Amino acid sequence: MIRQRIVLAAAAGLASTLLLAACSGSKDNSSSASPANAAPVATATSAPATSTPAATDDAGSGHMATTTMLMAKTVQGMGSVVTDDKGMTLYRYDMDQANPSMSMCTGDCAKTWMPVMAQDSVQTMGVEESLLGSVDRTDGMKQLTLGGWPLYRYMGDTKAGQMNGQAMKKMWYAVTPSGKKSTMTG
Repeated sequence: MIRQRIVLAAAAGLASTLLLAACSGSKDNSSSASPANAAPVATATSAPATSTPAATDDAGSGHMATTTMLMAKTVQGMGSVVTDDKGMTLYRYDMDQANPSMSMCTGDCAKTWMPVMAQDSVQTMGVEESLLGSVDRTDGMKQLTLGGWPLYRYMGDTKAGQMNGQAMKKMWYAVTPSGKKSTMTG
């Protein structure tokens, strides 16, 4: 029964990804990372994440993201933004709260903007490890925070380096290594 739910959740996630990709147009803000901008790797530990085989968000969709590393990446015209271990851009939401940390993206929102779940240990490259933390979500999971802001991945970013969620609804922004929202620099 659990295996069926996992398979169904995975199939639903794939279908949602394909649908969003088809609807998202051809906007591609990809850029390549520069090793010259990389800082030494440090390890930050957060509170242990709840580990369940079929963890879900508030809507029960199973949409979430995990990462073992946060990396600073320089993007032309944007400055430095944070990506996960797969090179996917991470975002913050203006409706969230940083002090104290609070995630307001639940239910349908968390299907499009996947919360990045806190792991036992997250490495950093160019991101100050003292800014890492976690927040307890209403679904019982622990979401990774940077500078107090909960972190998300956007379903419309289908490959590393894309920033299709940047300034979406004037509330979603790529996060900088200091936890601030990224804005155009030129």
